[in-house]
Order: sequence, then C-alpha cells, then structure tokens
Amino acid sequence: MKIAFDAKRITHNSTGLGNYSRYIVDILSEYYPHSSYLLFSPSPGKDNLRNKLTSRDNITYNYPEGIKKYVKPYWRSRLILDELKEKGVDIFHGLSNELPLGINKSGIPSVVTIHDLIFLRFPHFYKPIDRSIYNYKFKRACKEADKVIAVSEMTRRDIINYYGIDENKIVTIYQGCDKTFETDPPKAIKEKVKGKYSLPERYILNVGTIESRKNLLLLLRALTEIEDEEIKVVVVGRKTAYYEEVEQFIAEKKLHDRVIILNGVTFAELPSIYRMATLFVYPSYFEGFGIPIIEALHSEVPVIAATGSCLEEAGGASSLYVNPDKPLELANKINYVLNNDEIRQNMINDGKEYVKRFMPDIIASQIMSLYEDLLKKKG
Repeated sequence: MKIAFDAKRITHNSTGLGNYSRYIVDILSEYYPHSSYLLFSPSPGKDNLRNKLTSRDNITYNYPEGIKKYVKPYWRSRLILDELKEKGVDIFHGLSNELPLGINKSGIPSVVTIHDLIFLRFPHFYKPIDRSIYNYKFKRACKEADKVIAVSEMTRRDIINYYGIDENKIVTIYQGCDKTFETDPPKAIKEKVKGKYSLPERYILNVGTIESRKNLLLLLRALTEIEDEEIKVVVVGRKTAYYEEVEQFIAEKKLHDRVIILNGVTFAELPSIYRMATLFVYPSYFEGFGIPIIEALHSEVPVIAATGSCLEEAGGASSLYVNPDKPLELANKINYVLNNDEIRQNMINDGKEYVKRFMPDIIASQIMSLYEDLLKKKG
C-alpha cells in the first residue's frame, strides 16, 4: 500500500501537530514495514525535526520542484493532487486538520485527523481571522474526507454537533506519546538534568504552553493553600503574553521561591523531569486530547487534571479531576494525594495499566485497519 501524508507539520512544527504527525508515520512505518509512506511537504523544513522521525527505507520525502516560494501554499492545497496520482498513491491522510482542495473528486480515498474544535468552543482565545481560516479548512476537510479520525470522543462529538458530520464517518483513535517516556532514564542522566535546572527534591510538575487556556494560574492559586509549604511547582512551557499575569501573581503572593519556570528544556531532558516529579497537574480549560497526561502516566507520576473537555479520557478513572475555576478544590485534591502515600501509589499503578491502551502497536493497528477498510470499499 502506498500511503501519502501532508507532512508540512513533520518538517516545520516542533510541538503538538508536528509531534502527532511524526508519531503516526513512525509507528505505521515500524509496525507495517511493507507499506510505503510518502511524505509531502512544501520544503525540507528543519533538519532537527526531520531527524526526530526514525529514518526507514519505506519513508520518502517529496517536495515541489521548479516552483517559486509564493506558489508553494497553492501546491500544498491543490497542485499536490497531480503528484499523488502520478505516484499511484492508494490513500492520502491529512494529519493536521486539512486536506487538499478537490481530493474528494480525485479518486484517491482520504482520511483527515481532526485534533480539536477549541476555536469554536472558546473563540475568545483566538484572533477572528484565525477562527475564520480554521473553520473553513476544518469543516471542508470533514465534509470531503472519506473518513475522519477524531483524537478523542470529545472531539468526535464536537465534529458531529458543530459540523453535522455523519457519526458513522468518524472514528475515534487516540494518540500516544514518544516512546522515550515509557522507560525510566538512567540515574546519571536524571541527576544531570536535576543539577542543570536546580530541581528540588519534591515538586508538582506542569507542562504546556503558558497561555490562558492552559490555566496555569489555577495551580498557582492552589499553591497558596497547599499544606506542604516545602513542595514547589515546576513549569515547562513556552511563554506567551499570559505569562505577564503569571509573573504578576507570583510577585503579589511572594511565590518566587516556590515556582520554577524552566527555559530551554530539550525534548531529551523532558522524560527525566517527569520521572522526578511528585505529582503532575494539568488544569487546562480545554484540550483535544492531552498528551502531557499520557507522558505523566508513562512516567509513573499521579495526575490531577481539569474537568470540562477530554482529559478524563486521557487520564482514566484513577486520576483526579477538578473544576478549572476552583483553586481551593485543586488545593484539596493536591493535599489529598501528597498526604496519602497509599493513594498516590495506587494512582501510579492504575495509571500504568490504563495507559497501555495508548501503546503504539494498538494505535498503528487501528489506523491501518481504517486504511484497509477504505481500500476494500473502493474495490
């Protein structure tokens, strides 16, 4: 089978959509090595991002030749169809909410992954122009695709409710995290990371972009009510304008000695930071899925997350959940876990069992079965 992917995020994006795209191609090419995986991107992008994807003989990159830079967006959205036909592609998968215009008339079966419709649920988090573009691209892709992959049941329901897409056309296939989180890094590496960032013995970890939707302030407000005054909060994430509010709150409450904002953390260092954490807190108002929770569960760290989106799907029944607007509720849950070693260990053990459903072989099998069913219907 020849499977083509929109690979712009693979070559250009270092975070969410890029990580998902690289992950899907990586696990498919590993567990189904006899298929060919053709990655179409407007340019080679960044070497370090391509290198994150395991190099295999069944993976090839395809870039437009002989066209000017300003034409490349048009190549990605329409001209690519000619190349897909020339190369005899069996399936096209848009990994990041988009499909080429007219693919439904090309004769090539298509799949699109929709990650979330947060811009419709929480429009105030987005610029009007961005909302308009996203809505046009996502809705059209859902309508034109032969099958839609939703990364959570929450996203699946949103696609049905906002876009009126037939529920039989949508399949929920969860996503996993990078394999490096599945194993405990060597002690020497953890000690090196601990020293580099001056990490405390015990800390509550938060990972994610420091933006209003991720709701870091809830954790900081809860910190003022936590009984253990020695425990600290460690934050790993890119700063946005919202960071000014965070910084102001830290100053007002004199929390400088209890909150550590890490800069320049590499992806290779992240598993160690997870493994050494006492607790992971993810108070986001809304997510498409919540990969940091999966990373924490693999890292044997108990999780407290927010209600209201799909985080219960990522964390399972043994993780704890709180209202994202109630800091005292979060503080009480944190105190509960920190003061009960048996509860904390049970959360860790149950989390290790729950997270097995997000293992790469399972996800690869679900996606490949979807491809095969599409080809059978094509006849």
